[in-house]
Amino acid sequence: MSQSFVPVPANSDFPLENLPYAVFSTENNKVHRICVAIGEHVLDLKAVSQLYPFQVQKSLQAETLNELMGLDFEAWDVVRSQTQKLLTKGSELDHNVDLKAVSIVPQSEIKLHLPAQIGDYTDFYSSIHHATNVGIMFRGPDNALMPNWRHLPVGYHGRASSVVVSGTPIRRPLGQTFPDGAEKPVFGACKLLDFELEMAFFIGGKGNQLGEPIRVDEAWKNVFGFTLMNDWSARDIQKWEYVPLGPFTAKNLGTTISPWVVPTAALKPFLLDNFPQEPEVLPYLRQNIPFNFDINLEVSLKPADQNEALISKSNFKHLYWTPLQQIAHHTVTGCNLRPGDLMASGTISGETPDSYGSLLELCWKGTKTLELPGGKTRKFLQDFDEVIIRGHCEKHGLRIGFGECVGQVLPAHPVPQ
Repeated sequence: MSQSFVPVPANSDFPLENLPYAVFSTENNKVHRICVAIGEHVLDLKAVSQLYPFQVQKSLQAETLNELMGLDFEAWDVVRSQTQKLLTKGSELDHNVDLKAVSIVPQSEIKLHLPAQIGDYTDFYSSIHHATNVGIMFRGPDNALMPNWRHLPVGYHGRASSVVVSGTPIRRPLGQTFPDGAEKPVFGACKLLDFELEMAFFIGGKGNQLGEPIRVDEAWKNVFGFTLMNDWSARDIQKWEYVPLGPFTAKNLGTTISPWVVPTAALKPFLLDNFPQEPEVLPYLRQNIPFNFDINLEVSLKPADQNEALISKSNFKHLYWTPLQQIAHHTVTGCNLRPGDLMASGTISGETPDSYGSLLELCWKGTKTLELPGGKTRKFLQDFDEVIIRGHCEKHGLRIGFGECVGQVLPAHPVPQ
């Protein structure tokens, strides 16, 4: 790969081979615009849209990524290829001093927003290690996985309106719980607030018409790109409310995503074989192409007025069900997907305790204590705790990063009298 005329520091998440998309504004221009990250800067794609083929220009002038997502994968390749050319040393943009001055913006001077208008949000439960851990806690080792788990990608419909961009504070929720030993439910602030280490992908392409499934080996055409996610979870509220229809208010309090959407094309060097599945899945879920990735994930916890501490290291490769199987199952009924829809992995846990993707697992339902620097401890999140999720791929000197997914817990509102 050629070098960019924009400086890219060593170990940057955002080299020329990455170019993740985001939506930004600046102090002197409040209009939301699409950009890509390069090093410690962004390229304003609206400012240089005239340098792209006519058929994609309008999508680069939009205020969200939805229109670009709604093009096909061939158009995405055109945009990506032209962006790499423009950012290369000696390019047309490199020689245009005036255009370069207005289109290359330091990240320190921008505000990042949600990358897309999210119409629908589906959260899956695709990590076999996480599902097994939770099953052991609540049902015992002999019945850890429910009978359907190895046969279909379990999921539920989330709340799109409370998906927020990294940096948005999350208010501790109020709700009903049924504490151990209580005779009736009580109302108050959640006491068992947790994070969930997840990744998500945005639906792109033309989508599918209502009644028309997407075949598993064609589903890759509908994966625009990936982002980091923290799907906050109120464990005590969930325990009381989830039977029989699953989580509701325990999950709609907020879901944080990174502002950066890494295109699938940037992840191709990190493709892995899919997770082995036993027993063999039904024909509509049998995937013949690899769509698993070696993405290193980590979670740090930062108490108020303290330095952050690394508490978990996991990897996307631990997911049992792939994004393509998730799409195939989601649409097998004929459910129609739309550009900008968000699909999440569910908590990503590895095999070892240091790779668990939630405090529920790290502290094993509150029976263990997480030790933090300075003598602090945690079993669940406290007010003003900050959770930082990071992710990157690295191989043969190439690093592709996802930036950060950050959220801080704010105290609950006073309980209404």
